[in-house]
Amino acid sequence: MPRLSVNIDHVATVRQARRTWEPDPVEAAREAERGGADGITVHLREDRRHIQDEDVDRLRGAVAVPLHLEMAVTDEMVSIARRIRPATAMLVPEGRLEVTTEGGLDVVAHESRVRDAIAALADAGIPCSIFIDAELRQVEAAARVGARISEVHTGPYAHAVHAERGLGVQARAELARVQAAGEAIVAAGMSFNAGHALHYENVSHVAALPGLHELHIGHAIVSRAVIAGMRQAVAQMRAAMAGMRD
Repeated sequence: MPRLSVNIDHVATVRQARRTWEPDPVEAAREAERGGADGITVHLREDRRHIQDEDVDRLRGAVAVPLHLEMAVTDEMVSIARRIRPATAMLVPEGRLEVTTEGGLDVVAHESRVRDAIAALADAGIPCSIFIDAELRQVEAAARVGARISEVHTGPYAHAVHAERGLGVQARAELARVQAAGEAIVAAGMSFNAGHALHYENVSHVAALPGLHELHIGHAIVSRAVIAGMRQAVAQMRAAMAGMRD
């Protein structure tokens, strides 16, 4: 069974809606760890829309499991990663107007810049992962620039499962593309990770792919936590109210 790294970005999204101190992503990370997470993933975006610099600083010493830092390929983010020293630096594309990451990093088009970033991170002892689409040319480029890990974008597969309400023709085709990319990643000597838009109903087929090392899942887990934990949260508030009256 592959490892599971839990992305806690959207805990911070809820917090930033009020620019307050709760819910605390660090406590969410600790709870994820207690629940069996093998790692914690955060994306420090250039516009700081959810995770903040302080969160990354606090997380680095707060969890025992590996901390994976998703980041754009910029000098600022490379500098932050070199200071924080996460377990892996995960290079992803980033757009200011996107709601979430919309596709893999085009390593072919930006090979020189990605190679330089990976070299600077490797100099600090930080292994690099690259988030790529399920395309063999991107796998080959990731290997050329020195990536240790390639994470395959599973969004097209997940969206096909949703549209077909199950593992239909298109979903099977997208799953096959992910598998082919994974096989190429392993053959190139890199670790094969996967993630994006995976949830409780579509994850099992991806988790069963041969050679898969780790899944990175966030939104579905945070969404389930909002619902599954509401009863306990309300009960605790009732108890707090009773305590205030005493």
